[in-house]
Amino acid sequence: MVTSIDGAATLDGQSGGLSSPADHGVLMALRQAADMVMVGAGTVRAESYGVPSTPGLRIGVVTSTGAVDATRPLFTSGAGFLITTEDAPDHGIPAVRSGRGRVDLAGALARLDAEFVHAEGGPTLNAALLDADLVDEVNLTISPAMVGGSGPRFAKGAAERMRRLHLAHVCEHDGFVFLRYVRA
Repeated sequence: MVTSIDGAATLDGQSGGLSSPADHGVLMALRQAADMVMVGAGTVRAESYGVPSTPGLRIGVVTSTGAVDATRPLFTSGAGFLITTEDAPDHGIPAVRSGRGRVDLAGALARLDAEFVHAEGGPTLNAALLDADLVDEVNLTISPAMVGGSGPRFAKGAAERMRRLHLAHVCEHDGFVFLRYVRA
């Protein structure tokens, strides 16, 4: 995830304007290490997710409503699948289903054959993962920018509850600060 100094997770509705080539490199390295990527359907739409550049990488798109465009290359390539509810509509896209009305993330993750799931947000998915106590590690880039506005923070809508993580790594490049926190 990338945020501005003042905590904005997006600029004009996308995270890309806050990023840098080094941040993109960190993202690609995390993707290469991951067994799979998990991302919210809103982020897939906003960021125009396509076929991953890492061969064989699977991307689980989280949606409680099943509102996705099944014709997107992410899905037609076979790289994308849904993580959704038992009562969401069937679009002919492979799906892991858990929960009714709202995705049971813990139940869905238990059904996946993956040890390292890299969550790429957005802020609503991050909040749901925090609320379900499913966050073991946070890789956060702080962009050297102030954005202002009313855009979402890192975890939009999470219940207020202190969760302490330990700082494992700090790096800096061209004013961007890269932080890695791990569960206590």
